[in-house]
Amino acid sequence: MSGESYPENSFELYDQLIQWIESYLSSAEHSLTLELHLNYLNTSSIRFMIDIFDSLQTAFESGKEVLVQWMFDDRNPRSAELGSEFKEDYTFPFLILSINA
Repeated sequence: MSGESYPENSFELYDQLIQWIESYLSSAEHSLTLELHLNYLNTSSIRFMIDIFDSLQTAFESGKEVLVQWMFDDRNPRSAELGSEFKEDYTFPFLILSINA
């Protein structure tokens, strides 16, 4: 996923994504890597990202291999900070990587 997220109806956008992730994690034998290049998230988008990460945490705790790669631009330190804030709440592998490196 990449870009900025401030949809008028976050539910319409994120509900399908969350359903797909949960379906994939419940049936797939393969790992799931979620690569995020998000420059901005509004409050409702942050809430849905938490729901996504909660699903990943549950899958991780049940033995699934999951990984989040949070990509940020050095010119946008708030994105790196947001990734760090998310990372603090989860135990699955969560990398915060500069795209400028």
